[in-house]
Amino acid sequence: MDHVDLAIIGSGSGNSLVTPDFDGRRVAIVESGTFGGTCLNVGCIPTKMFVYAAEVATTIRDSQRYGIDSTLDEVRWKDIRERVFGRIDPIAEGGKQYRLNGENTTAYLGRARFTGPRTLQIALNDGGTALVEADQVVIATGTHPSIPTQLQNTGAPLHTSDTVMRLEELPQRMVIVGGGYIACEFAHVFAALGVQVTLVVRGQQLLRHLDSEISHRFTDEAKKHWDIRFGTEVTDASAAEGNLANVELSDGTTVTQAVLLVATGRAPSTADLDLAAAGVQMHPDGRVKVDAHGRTNVEGVWALGDVSSDFQLKHVANHEARVVAHNLAHPQDLRSFDESFVPAAVFTHPQIATVGATQDELDEQGVDYAVKVQAYGDVAYGWATEDTSGVCKVLADKATGRLLGAHIMGYQASILVQLLVQAMRFDLTVEQVARGQMWIHPALTEVVENALLGLDLT
Repeated sequence: MDHVDLAIIGSGSGNSLVTPDFDGRRVAIVESGTFGGTCLNVGCIPTKMFVYAAEVATTIRDSQRYGIDSTLDEVRWKDIRERVFGRIDPIAEGGKQYRLNGENTTAYLGRARFTGPRTLQIALNDGGTALVEADQVVIATGTHPSIPTQLQNTGAPLHTSDTVMRLEELPQRMVIVGGGYIACEFAHVFAALGVQVTLVVRGQQLLRHLDSEISHRFTDEAKKHWDIRFGTEVTDASAAEGNLANVELSDGTTVTQAVLLVATGRAPSTADLDLAAAGVQMHPDGRVKVDAHGRTNVEGVWALGDVSSDFQLKHVANHEARVVAHNLAHPQDLRSFDESFVPAAVFTHPQIATVGATQDELDEQGVDYAVKVQAYGDVAYGWATEDTSGVCKVLADKATGRLLGAHIMGYQASILVQLLVQAMRFDLTVEQVARGQMWIHPALTEVVENALLGLDLT
């Protein structure tokens, strides 16, 4: 049995735990798939590279609004795909080689399971087995796509967000099951590139986890661009020629010869870790239970990122990795996670970004708040872009003048929201943010300024 100072299961944000504090000490990293985790390989980074291509295609199609006549002559899917993975795959491979050959680290390419509190048995990808004992173990295995039971054994080929970006050819039709952020991002990508997208949604609106006003506004906008079947489910699917599927829907229709993309969420990758053998406690949904420092209930066993966090967000996982990295090396000076103001964005069309409380939550809590919804189209830069749907919604506490939440739908929402994240994080009042600095005219940031100025805090 190999003994190490630290064993890390997962090479996403867990990979960054190998800090200079571990120079001269032995670290094992266990990875069963591609090095770099979800974000690098099948999540944040490649999807946003595809989204940018989709935005370029959308701009070309919409150019007549600005007095420019243009046509989208061709979408070279393989070139788009190669631009993405021609950059990402070498990074993943480089990360693997660095851990295989780097000082202090031993990379075990295989799947780990606990056999005791800090002992691991690793089924290696080459068919062998390794046993590792560690002074400290960090569980950072992330998540995997969740596929509804009724779709698991239909016999039809299906894709998830882990596979759909590597399609050999751009299909004529695509059925996307789901109405969350993954579904809406891929609907934008493939529709913008010319695919006939059908979105199958059990509920009556998209992105239901958002502030309800933003959700309704986005749903109304999305209806203009995609074929959305609300209150509908896939009842059956069968294989079609060309690795495609014939998809039967509960509304009585069938979409033939389509790529079937299941985007119904992601689940914590804990099922085969045998956490019971280690005595590690879990939440009912499969997430590992941790305290504010990243510790599980078992001494010397930690967890971070999507496998344990309330948030499936890379920036949260990175924050937790920084905290855990410090705590591993400084057990007498523990730091805590600070996830008070966690922003998030959906890179669909229009883009959406959010931080803090929704209006629905404030209503439920009985908070006395002010709200302002500022349209992009009512500021000068909105005129420049001919914006007809973008809004910046802000909510503030009438008693303190502090921001409670911000929800933006429109061009570069993910950038604009950072102004409001900063205001909330550093406890600035609406007055301080709105009037305590100059705002460039006529930049798009004026939509934030005017939203803040429009709050009635009296």
